[in-house]
Amino acid sequence: MTFNTRILDMQSAIVQATQEIIQHKSVEGPAEGDMPFGRDVHKCFIHTLDLANSLGIKTKNVDNYAGHAEIGQGDDIVGILVHLDVVPEGDNWDFDPYGGEISDGKIYGRGTLDDKGPAIASLFAMKAIQDSGVALKKRVRLIFGLNEETHWQGINYYLKHEDHPSIGFTPDSSFPACHGEKGILMIEGSKKLTDTEGLKIIQLTGGKAANMVPDEASASLNQILDLSHIKCQHPDRLHISHQDNMTLIKTTGVSAHGSTPEVGLNAISILMEVLSQINLDHEDQRDFISFYQDTIGYDLHGQRAHCAFEDEDSGKLSYNVGVLSMTCDQVKMVTNVRYPITTAYDQVIDGMKAHYQKIAMTFKEDDHMKPIYFPKDHALIEKLMKVYQDHTGDMAEPSTTGGGTYARALDNVVAFGGVFPGDPELAHQKNEHIEISKLIKTAQIYASAIYELAKE
Repeated sequence: MTFNTRILDMQSAIVQATQEIIQHKSVEGPAEGDMPFGRDVHKCFIHTLDLANSLGIKTKNVDNYAGHAEIGQGDDIVGILVHLDVVPEGDNWDFDPYGGEISDGKIYGRGTLDDKGPAIASLFAMKAIQDSGVALKKRVRLIFGLNEETHWQGINYYLKHEDHPSIGFTPDSSFPACHGEKGILMIEGSKKLTDTEGLKIIQLTGGKAANMVPDEASASLNQILDLSHIKCQHPDRLHISHQDNMTLIKTTGVSAHGSTPEVGLNAISILMEVLSQINLDHEDQRDFISFYQDTIGYDLHGQRAHCAFEDEDSGKLSYNVGVLSMTCDQVKMVTNVRYPITTAYDQVIDGMKAHYQKIAMTFKEDDHMKPIYFPKDHALIEKLMKVYQDHTGDMAEPSTTGGGTYARALDNVVAFGGVFPGDPELAHQKNEHIEISKLIKTAQIYASAIYELAKE
């Protein structure tokens, strides 16, 4: 029996497993007892280990920080690195983001693409290999990370306590094989403000995570205002109301992954465009809004923020203000930057520091991941490319990405799937979904890839 046939036999089980894992709202929360990433992530993790056990695949829980499912024999390990946590769902879904609903041949829900659907495809690919009885010369280990969307404590803990795979892939990007990933910087700026009397913003909030394009932002002002004169590039996304002698301004954007701000629309930038046309009496608030408009606005590539770098392999730097908050006393801004593979870190960080210094904001580097790069003729890239080409007939070249995957956690690991060329990139967006036919095809590709990496 071929891997393809076995996976087709298991199609209903694969679909059901994907629906069930989506129904766990595995957004990271505060640590609770022996659950370092919160109760919701922990429940999803235990559910996944139980699923692997039910398939006859042995598992290990590494102190609730991470774990794995494993098949095969041998000293060497082929690693498939996935994550079970998801970013917050955001707003304006047409489906329950944690319902796992099926419509028009698609499973909807947060994590269907990033990364639960590909994780389930990988698990059932391993099941197909195990059922086939083929001999493997390496162990195959599906490693479950639990806070990939934030600070990677889970995978880092795992790698301190477990043997490392010598080769592998992470199904957390797109097909075909990815031979490079941009550098990633997470920068937090903050500034104390001096409160004043008169017209001012009482509270401004926007965004839920730095690596998401915000789909909602709002501000409350302490007076009733007539804002009929306001001009806005996106008037249909502007909502103004009055309540308790206050003016409430809300803007709605389009959520997207922070690595692809061009496919989203930043609600914070819409809000700042509106606020820039209001003559606030609070001078510090007014100055910050002007700073934002003059140096960021709707820019996607750091054009006015001293970091508009690009290269031939990975394209332009991506610049996303993911979170912004402001009161009468303080403003905080978190920016997510993906910089080109060949650009030096010092160039980017020096440019951003100069940008923040224009408004005298403090500058804190929350996170940094260096770029990674594999030549297109690297043996791992070539092997994965051949598997992909054999299954699809698509002779596309290896790609690069602005996403940050677990390929950075280990040597000799690259991103491989699961979004197919031409399909929309829906990670971190509303109505995230995966086509059932593509989910099954992904499992078939992964079964072949695992076999090719583990057979010798």
